[in-house]
Amino acid sequence: MKIKPTIAALLLTLGTALLSTNAMAAEFTLKLHHLLGAKAPAHTKMLVPWVERIEEASNGRVKIDIYPAMSLGGKPPQLIRQVRDGVVDLIWTVNGYTPGLFPRTEVFELPFIHTNNPTATNLAMREMFDEDLAQEYQGIKVMFLHVHQGQAFHMVDKPVRKPSDLAGTKLRIPTRTGAWVIEALNAAPTAMPVPALPQALAKKVIDGALIPWEIIAPLKLQDLTKYQIEGANKTRFGTTTFQVSMNQKTWDGLPADIQKIFLDASDEAWVREVGEIWSKSDDFGIELAKKAGNIHIVLSEQETEAFKKVLEPVVDRWIKEVATQGIDGKALVAKARRLIAKYSK
Repeated sequence: MKIKPTIAALLLTLGTALLSTNAMAAEFTLKLHHLLGAKAPAHTKMLVPWVERIEEASNGRVKIDIYPAMSLGGKPPQLIRQVRDGVVDLIWTVNGYTPGLFPRTEVFELPFIHTNNPTATNLAMREMFDEDLAQEYQGIKVMFLHVHQGQAFHMVDKPVRKPSDLAGTKLRIPTRTGAWVIEALNAAPTAMPVPALPQALAKKVIDGALIPWEIIAPLKLQDLTKYQIEGANKTRFGTTTFQVSMNQKTWDGLPADIQKIFLDASDEAWVREVGEIWSKSDDFGIELAKKAGNIHIVLSEQETEAFKKVLEPVVDRWIKEVATQGIDGKALVAKARRLIAKYSK
């Protein structure tokens, strides 16, 4: 059977176009590795859209393969080393999984520095980055920093209304500053990456956790806890800082126009959007818990103030701690609070 010349020409043109597109897509193929599963909001609502924007803006020249749930190997605390060593090109990780490595950025994790507005805290970190934070990120190119809605209490079977209610309990913490919060409440901190949390709750190794509502859905915490507790007006007891970063050599190897695409995709508008993504995911999580029959406790203003009084020494402890590294923690606290207040308006 003979194919008509016009059809043959058309097929040849289409084949050439497909080959050309595939060649362009393969020009810069990068690996992005992170700790949570593919159904987590961090993956579906933040990382995937960010990657898609970059790929689209590059007209197919950039392809980023996302590997969730540590599928390339290792444990979550090893992510920062993986990107610095060039094992992967990009990571999304929790800064606090490597305690002491990002001491200046820790200022945003302290209780009542960040309160209830992740967008404001994201913007404050962005403004402070070049002058105050950048020196901590040697060997990597930070795409953007962000926080989640903030830490709140998930308890297996114990309601909490005042600081003394937590005395003697065992609570999972995300960071060393979170451990200090728990210690200030006369509770025992238990460190573990978030994927290990469900089993620890199910076996009652811990009595609860200090973590946002966002994680309820992917870890099914509504089935493992009975109480969710936060301060008045969504006030939280600290937060966690995250980074999306690229290996420095990978970054240096990209042409200027591709670098610009990454920077444009990670601009101020994007970190505002990231804050909104996490706030909405948090709202979804607490509604899921309530529908499952969990009890959502919102502390009164007076009850929230009682926690502030107990936790203020955590800030003083951090200031003294970082002073041993030559860091003016008091100035960082003042600046962070000022900028968060500015962007909260």
